[in-house]
Amino acid sequence: MLNFLKKNIALVWAKKHVRSTEEFKKNAEQNQEKLLLSLVDTAKKTLFGREHDFENIRSVKDFQDKVNISDYEDLKPYIERVKKGQANILWTDVPEYFAKTSGTTSGSKYIPISKEGMPFQVKGAQSALFHYIATNNNADFVNGKMIFLQGSPELEEVFGIKTGRLSGIVAHHIPKYLQKNRLPSWETNVMEDWEAKVDKIVEETEKENMTLISGIPPWLIMYFEKLVEKHGKKIKQIFPNLQLIVTGGVNYEPYRDKMEELLGGKVDIVQTFPASEGFFAFQDDYTKEGLLLLTNHGIFYEFVPLEEYGKPNARRLTLSEIELNKDYALILTTNSGLWAYSIGDVVRFIDKNPHRILVSGRTKHFTSAFGEHVIAFEVEEAMKATVEKYPAQITEFHLAPQVNPEEGLPYHEWFIEFEKEPENIQLFRNELDDQLRKRNTYYDDLISGNILQKLHITGLKKNAFQEYAKSQGKLGGQNKIPRLANDRNIAESLRIYKL
Repeated sequence: MLNFLKKNIALVWAKKHVRSTEEFKKNAEQNQEKLLLSLVDTAKKTLFGREHDFENIRSVKDFQDKVNISDYEDLKPYIERVKKGQANILWTDVPEYFAKTSGTTSGSKYIPISKEGMPFQVKGAQSALFHYIATNNNADFVNGKMIFLQGSPELEEVFGIKTGRLSGIVAHHIPKYLQKNRLPSWETNVMEDWEAKVDKIVEETEKENMTLISGIPPWLIMYFEKLVEKHGKKIKQIFPNLQLIVTGGVNYEPYRDKMEELLGGKVDIVQTFPASEGFFAFQDDYTKEGLLLLTNHGIFYEFVPLEEYGKPNARRLTLSEIELNKDYALILTTNSGLWAYSIGDVVRFIDKNPHRILVSGRTKHFTSAFGEHVIAFEVEEAMKATVEKYPAQITEFHLAPQVNPEEGLPYHEWFIEFEKEPENIQLFRNELDDQLRKRNTYYDDLISGNILQKLHITGLKKNAFQEYAKSQGKLGGQNKIPRLANDRNIAESLRIYKL
């Protein structure tokens, strides 16, 4: 009886919530400017607001004239003051949290999350689940056990500000009605050794009625592989009531075949787009790709055409100015005090009614040693099309330029860890090259002009990418290995795992 009530209450809540979102979907463009001016007004007496004349901002254009696009290095002097407990620097108070992320040039980054911003991190995930329940008229998963593969929920303090990984912070805000069903235990969640942690999660979950599992695809696969290896069964045999997988952090499509093989049966997938800077989007239409952009969650969005990104006079487009099927660098202004902040993600709109996006790459993750500027979306789509024609299973891959080969013309080198190799690797190679040429005209010109030779494939041993991540101290949590690079730093490290 209790389970019946829980399921039906969830259905009622979900349908009510989805009805309440219709307004923001219809009026996103108009409401975005209102949101920006509200954020500016709230922060006009902060140090940043005074330095950038927020008092005299009356429009989006005023804002763009007075506030340049920034990255973490630009905001770091302000954040260092916030880290010392100073209020009214970027936002009206000190942050409720710092989300600590791994940086490259900046070292660790401390992304502020204000008391106004934190609820939207939770609401984004809740909204994704409510849309799923309402669309499918099914909330069976609420009666089973749920697991969130995440970083440690233990938080440190930086001058009184709680600090940790985003997933660890969010763990403290999971609603009470879900806490009883949630796994793994606190003791397991705080383990730092990722391999030992996954082993312990297997122990704690293998005999439970798992109905929802959440995490980024590479680590879901690691967890599933350990279960399959231990039991000699597919995941749906181990967890027959598993209904839903919620994933985010990276594009799911390149992992789909491997996931389906491990699952061995139908499980619904909901893709999301969360980050330390905000919860931006989730999948609300399960018949096609694309994530609903959340335009009412305390974030004002700007979009810089990718080919203009980093140039002095790059256009900063609003939601009303974007075009479909073009790549844009994503720029954020948030209710946690990030102003015209370049998050580093590249998005592509596939719909305007409502606004739906694909995450097509990273501004810093590309291959352009020869001027081709190949991005993640292009290589992932090329791989997907190739695998459809010449069946294979890909665990992971990385693309890097080979500028100075021992002989012949330069080329793109693809480091691929195959779960199952294609029958004919040469045909696979040719098709992959052709598919990339179709998606990137610059690359096509380089091949046809005999500037580059066709791509090379270097096969890697099983678990190569896991071993590489472990060697770099980046195994587990939200760590992701870039699929593309413009140098050979990762490539040379991967070569030791060559078949």
